[in-house]
Amino acid sequence: MHPMLTIAVKAARRAGSIINQASQNLDLLNVSKKSHSDYVSEVDGAAEDAVIKVLLAAYPDHAILAEESGHRGDEKNSEYQWIIDPLDGTTNFLHGFPKYSVSIAVKHKGVLSHAVVYDPTNNELFTASRGGGAFLNDRRIRVSKRTRLEDCLIGTGIPFRDLTHLDAYIAMLKDIIPRTAGIRRPGSAALDLAYVANGRYDGFWEIGLAPWDMAAGCLLITEAGGLVGDLEGNETQLESGQIIAGNPKIFGQLLQVIAPHLTPALIEVQQSARSQ
Repeated sequence: MHPMLTIAVKAARRAGSIINQASQNLDLLNVSKKSHSDYVSEVDGAAEDAVIKVLLAAYPDHAILAEESGHRGDEKNSEYQWIIDPLDGTTNFLHGFPKYSVSIAVKHKGVLSHAVVYDPTNNELFTASRGGGAFLNDRRIRVSKRTRLEDCLIGTGIPFRDLTHLDAYIAMLKDIIPRTAGIRRPGSAALDLAYVANGRYDGFWEIGLAPWDMAAGCLLITEAGGLVGDLEGNETQLESGQIIAGNPKIFGQLLQVIAPHLTPALIEVQQSARSQ
């Protein structure tokens, strides 16, 4: 394991320990509301602080982008940037619904290089390094081999922060449901993407995500042999917040089903991302 990935794993497990301990006393947590249907607890902050402490102890000059604390360090002059979601699936966590994760990725000169998604409930550790493959608890993983969308289990996420594109999303959902074997929406995008990498899902799509929701999962998928992009198949998902992922056969089929439902507003978001 690359030394940088080893540090990321250490940080993820440290956060996972905090999350697991707090899960035993959910009724005692302090919770606040960031926006519509978007909550943050003291556990999010404590887990993020633990991750950042581990990372900066090893790499004090690296820049950081974290969900709760935002940007830290000199992004323009640092070759490395860590992208952190300390608790992806906070609403699930607060309800005792055991689908949430810690997501940590690092970019080197703007390119995703290492990734960790950790499920503390099941002690499942997904890791990847660019050019080194993707793993679940030290076992090599690959995307699924299914070739027909009708045989596939597809993951998704329902818009909940910004409902601007809800109608477009519902139209996509209505078109995809009868074409597949099933749709799942557990509520942690980082974990959903890890499931695509591991072949538990054959594909995934969502609208309105943040970079920390996707960064680690994107590298997991590509290193597991899959494809990932925005709703038009371009590699701007981290900038646009719109994502489709899947094995190589299903990725293209999902794009075809979704294409008729791309509104001018969705296309504008993607075009803006490409121009950045």
